[in-house]
Amino acid sequence: MTYRLGVDVGGTFTDLILVNESSGDIHTAKVPSTPDDSSVGVMNGVERVCGNAGIDPSEISQVMHGTTVATNTVLTGSGSKVGLVTTKGYKQVLQIARSYVPGGLGGWVIYNKSDPLAPLACTIEAEERMGADGKPVRGLDAKALEKAMEQLKEENIEALTVSLINSYANPKHEKAVERVARKALPGVPISLSSSVVPEMQEYERTITTVANSYVRPKVAEYVKNLEKKLKKGNKNIQLNILRSDGGMASSKLAQRLPVNLLMSGPAGGVSGACWVAKQAGFENLLTFDMGGTSTDVALVQDGKAQLRRETTVGDVTVRASSVDVRTVGAGGGSIAHVPELTGALRVGPESAGAQPGPAAYNKGGVLPTVTDANVVLGYLPSEVRLGGDMEIRKDLAEKAIKPIAKALGISVKRAAAGIIDIVNENMYGALRLVSVEQGFDPRDFALIGFGGAGPLHANALGRLMNSWPVIIPPGPGVLCAYGDATTRVRDEASRTYIRRFADTTTTDLGKIYEELAAKALKTLAQQGVPAKECSVSCQADIRYQGQGLQLTVDFDLKALKKGGLGVIGDPFDEMHKQLFTFALDSDKEIVNLRAVAQGKSAEIEARKLPKSGSRTPVNAAKLGNTTVFMDGKDMDATLYQRSKLKAGNKIEGPAVVLEMDSTTVILAGHTGNVDEFGNILIAPTS
Repeated sequence: MTYRLGVDVGGTFTDLILVNESSGDIHTAKVPSTPDDSSVGVMNGVERVCGNAGIDPSEISQVMHGTTVATNTVLTGSGSKVGLVTTKGYKQVLQIARSYVPGGLGGWVIYNKSDPLAPLACTIEAEERMGADGKPVRGLDAKALEKAMEQLKEENIEALTVSLINSYANPKHEKAVERVARKALPGVPISLSSSVVPEMQEYERTITTVANSYVRPKVAEYVKNLEKKLKKGNKNIQLNILRSDGGMASSKLAQRLPVNLLMSGPAGGVSGACWVAKQAGFENLLTFDMGGTSTDVALVQDGKAQLRRETTVGDVTVRASSVDVRTVGAGGGSIAHVPELTGALRVGPESAGAQPGPAAYNKGGVLPTVTDANVVLGYLPSEVRLGGDMEIRKDLAEKAIKPIAKALGISVKRAAAGIIDIVNENMYGALRLVSVEQGFDPRDFALIGFGGAGPLHANALGRLMNSWPVIIPPGPGVLCAYGDATTRVRDEASRTYIRRFADTTTTDLGKIYEELAAKALKTLAQQGVPAKECSVSCQADIRYQGQGLQLTVDFDLKALKKGGLGVIGDPFDEMHKQLFTFALDSDKEIVNLRAVAQGKSAEIEARKLPKSGSRTPVNAAKLGNTTVFMDGKDMDATLYQRSKLKAGNKIEGPAVVLEMDSTTVILAGHTGNVDEFGNILIAPTS
């Protein structure tokens, strides 16, 4: 009997889900994160979840892990010292970058541009030139390069990036530079732009490859350390890391190309939400993942998460596929404050994090947080035990909120309600970014709330967005780990191919896609995925001729060969209309081609609940009554134990549903219906 383990490391908690691959039985655990060394928290969680399941860790065959190590390395500026080799004349490619200043006109006055990830002092030029057609214009001067490498050696660089002009068309010179660098800088990891992202636009290609080098040593150290600890109990255990695009990569590939992991953590939640929603029969949804530090939102259409070709972390934007997740600094640990200058209540983005955490956790925190506000309002009653054993202290929460109430001249409960209203508005803004501002009507989508704090706020967000039903899945606090455990191995191969539709044929495209598919499938084979379990999909980046913007169109290669270029041209027009309200009659142009290979998805079926004999909650699910402050007044609410609910139960709000990893609030005037899979579907009471 073997088990598959999904692990998601958040800023406050580390979530784990253990799946019996034979029976489908599931066990979960939630333990505090250990920011100084995330692997410690992971191993604590492994011990906890195996104890819950009554098994030995040696029975785990696969660990699927979503990590924020790469993300945090960029955000905290704690990456490696990167050296950069460019073509002569392109030394300042990172300094020139793209002309973008956030904040509108005022940004030109107050915007301080951050330092490049590869400093100018660590950048050298190579005497060479490759043409855009892939033909050498000037050969590489290896002797001059060897001499220039001495400068990088003196700078004690920890990683090296090679990004030469037009190397996407022919990587010959980059590979030659790599050979010189391995002799001059032994032991220094080297990233080639032609391997990381073989696409046009030298700045995007360079910053992506530099970012890969910047996070590579730290990610490699973390992955090796975790793998070593896991293998102590089981030498045959396999560690996979979640990619930004929702696929999985082997530990070796993750160490070599960590730039693909920058959105690893948020992608797990979206993957888990897709899996849950598919089981329940919902294909269009807005995902709402609220944790202790931040909130991640995304849009899923026809069962597939929206992807984008760029990933942004802080003020660093790289060319790497990722789930289109928008993040705001709004979580259970977000700190509320009232600035003396304005006297207006503010919430976040600063967070109390895992240490010391909200005041109600009784771990030394004294600042007022969103979690403390939920405790004061009665949404997190004393019956809650976070992670199964962490006690909630209402008296400490009230003490923390009192300074806010005093500054605003209102009661503690109204101050707490104000904190919740503001954090809800912050998250509402993020949800609009992925829906309304992308041309989607949120009324056409269900809202799925998860994360440790998501179910507390999901009903309120559904009311703001008018997105129904609001879906609260079983184990919402560990849904990101569900995503890690149920996703599949993925890789992609791309190539720049700039051609007008009028100048290309489906035969030409078919040959290129077959080459790209073979390349992507080879990577999967190296990760132990059998060819018979693999599938390949195709993408094309398209624009109108002369346009700077490009959109990515997914399509089936067989349909393209049969139906012609309209198979990709017509969807492009529709996407353009949705985003910008118009389409042009101009000739279309292909920019990049991409083949995406994926392994077989995990065969884990959602467990069904026994049916209830009535349409009302069984008495066994009731824990008692409590008082909540809702809609500006105190109300009586019913407490329920989620594990005792059955399919067909109906929960009338106001109500609070308790479980090990999260707490669900159902507002007055709303009803939660429990479906056959244990999801609570919340909608306005009819």
